[in-house]
Amino acid sequence: MAAASARRRTTRLAAAALSAAVALSLAACTSDPLAEQYRAGDNKGYIAANGFQTAEIPPDERGEPVRFTGVTENGETVTSDDYAGTALVVNFWYAACGPCIVEAPRLEQAYQSFQGQDVAFLGVNTYDQPATAISFAKDHGVSYPSVIAVNDGAVKLAFADKAPLSATPTTLVLDRQGRVAARIIGELPEASILQAIVKTVLEEGQ
Repeated sequence: MAAASARRRTTRLAAAALSAAVALSLAACTSDPLAEQYRAGDNKGYIAANGFQTAEIPPDERGEPVRFTGVTENGETVTSDDYAGTALVVNFWYAACGPCIVEAPRLEQAYQSFQGQDVAFLGVNTYDQPATAISFAKDHGVSYPSVIAVNDGAVKLAFADKAPLSATPTTLVLDRQGRVAARIIGELPEASILQAIVKTVLEEGQ
């Protein structure tokens, strides 16, 4: 009897452990690591991407517009209202992120190619202080501004709530209504990929 009781206890414990493991596994599959960091106020800012990925969202499947307010490295306040009616490219980065360094000139190339069109670029620096961001921009020839978000969880979460941000760098393309139209995870391999996505967004409704 004692042996049978012990076996039943062992079986119950094993079942409970398996149930807990499954629950944790499901949570890991459905949660977004960087978004969870933002909610927790964690400023680690970097989770390695498992390779380059893109995802484009059809207009009728896009969510609500992203509403945000932030302060750039030069102390200027920017809001989502400043970009109303334009396509907005938002790049999440920080200075010590290797892929961010490599892709910086490609992003700048894409930015320059849309001069005079209804397209804007904005960085979101998730880890650095303004002086570091300014130095990075000078060293790598980046001419568009970046919001400094190391101590501003709200601006990061404003985007993370609309599009999972599971790696740094991540680049989002917002349509003219401020909705997430595309998501690029990992280092941008070449400017032409981003340019093609932005051109598609610009052509919508024409």
